[in-house]
Amino acid sequence: CHRIIELSRKYESLDGTISGNNEIKKEVRDSNVSWIFPDKNSEWIFRRLVDTVNYLNDNFFKFDVYGFIEGLQFTNYKAPSGHYDKHTDNAYNNVVRKLSLTVQLSDPKDYDGGDLNFHTSSKFTTAEKEQGMVYVFPSYTLHQVTPVTRGERKSLVGWITGPNFK
Repeated sequence: CHRIIELSRKYESLDGTISGNNEIKKEVRDSNVSWIFPDKNSEWIFRRLVDTVNYLNDNFFKFDVYGFIEGLQFTNYKAPSGHYDKHTDNAYNNVVRKLSLTVQLSDPKDYDGGDLNFHTSSKFTTAEKEQGMVYVFPSYTLHQVTPVTRGERKSLVGWITGPNFK
């Protein structure tokens, strides 16, 4: 986790955007992001995540997937308002995102709030805040990150693509 955080500092940090036209709406999403693409410094991250995703997909989801064709998004939510309202990870560039993943990079003692909630019914499930935990879920799952009220929540987000759902 610390190596990924250090690596992210080498890349330009941008305001997190929403929708297909890269719109910035702080009331919907308040975060900073940087993009990590495969290279000699990050290849190990992609290799570990591909192995993890392949195992989970083969054993649970069984989606027809291609793999990562987008970069990994390092996301930083800062107090007092860093958040991302309820959304799905649909892509708007003719890419079909099938699986989404989030890696908890921060030590949970370093921030308050910033809960990753999954809305799969009338109730929601909150992901455990354990540093290094990887959550993989169908990209059409409604989810959110609640406001960070103290400190910073750092995560790594990625999407596994594939052909259209049948």
